[in-house]
Amino acid sequence: MVKKIAILGSTGSIGQSTLSICESFPDRYNVVSLAAGRNIDVAFEQCRDWRPRIISMATEEIASQLAKRLREAGLNDTEVLYGTAGTVCVATLPEVDFVVSAIVGVAGLEATYAAVCAGKTIGLATKECMVTAGSLILEAARKHNVALLPIDSEHNAVHQCMRGGETAEVKQIWLTASGGPFRNTPAAEFERITPAQALKHPTWVMGRRITIDSATMMNKGFEVIEACRLFDLPPAKVRVTVHPQSTVHSLVEYVDGSILAQISVTDMRLPILYAMAYPERPSAPSLAFDLATLSHLDFSPPDPARFPCLRLAYEAAESGPSACIALNAADEIAVAAFLDGKIPFLGIPRTIEQVLNATPSNAPASIEDVLAADEAARECAREIIAKASV
Repeated sequence: MVKKIAILGSTGSIGQSTLSICESFPDRYNVVSLAAGRNIDVAFEQCRDWRPRIISMATEEIASQLAKRLREAGLNDTEVLYGTAGTVCVATLPEVDFVVSAIVGVAGLEATYAAVCAGKTIGLATKECMVTAGSLILEAARKHNVALLPIDSEHNAVHQCMRGGETAEVKQIWLTASGGPFRNTPAAEFERITPAQALKHPTWVMGRRITIDSATMMNKGFEVIEACRLFDLPPAKVRVTVHPQSTVHSLVEYVDGSILAQISVTDMRLPILYAMAYPERPSAPSLAFDLATLSHLDFSPPDPARFPCLRLAYEAAESGPSACIALNAADEIAVAAFLDGKIPFLGIPRTIEQVLNATPSNAPASIEDVLAADEAARECAREIIAKASV
């Protein structure tokens, strides 16, 4: 049976990699709806190439511009929507079987939650949904018997390794981190790190925010929180190890002493295909791994002096949902301020810590509560940054 695919974040790197998988397996996947954000040129190309039933853009103005271009090109079969309501329509279209959730930040949260409630299988490529609203999404997934399949390479690796045993048999899991561009940079130099330096990731090509999050290791902190929720493990059983080769994507250690590792090329098409095809494993010769590259593997603990964001993430995971919401919101505002030259590199963890200290402890009862807490934390972060800039 051909699976009908919806992609939230179709113009980003995960979205485009997903389309590459669909192109390679036309007998398995058919793209029927897209949420494309603000990139009108790429969105137009995707409509021309894939002819989706629906595409949603970020704003009414951008949607109107795209609709005009489609009409002029004679492409009249695609309905153009916009905003959160449009993204929800993309995710809940009745014929959709599988939703790739790849919108960065909380912008795709409502659509992802709506897709779960509509009974769609979810491929999770965004950490923010589970970080900010994990308990609500998991509750809805249980209620509607929905599978949440991780696309993020580390969680996808854990998912693969955990097929080798029962959850009760897991001693701990290890999420690998490349260490980013500053793995060996002296801590004393961190205050002078520039955005240009932080945007040079040694392994992965990613968006600006996630690249900075990798440089601070906040990205790994988000992964710790997501792993706790996806695999029902306490923070103490989710460990991080720095592995600069980025060949071993994660490891699962069992109580009998066995450790299972998932090893593959550093190509996001592999975890995307795994999630989309699960529980099958289609043949993909283009993603084959050369064992000769395994001549040298390094593992070391992360340095807490260099990467305070990782500590803050563990503290938020222990504290509860409101702290996790604040962690993500404050990080997004602080990273943007760093990229704009308003705060130094270490201003990112300083801002986040102040926001966490000011955040009340309570559990959101709805997605609306999550979004309200998110906005409150963002405003708190903006005020802290404004005071620091005076």
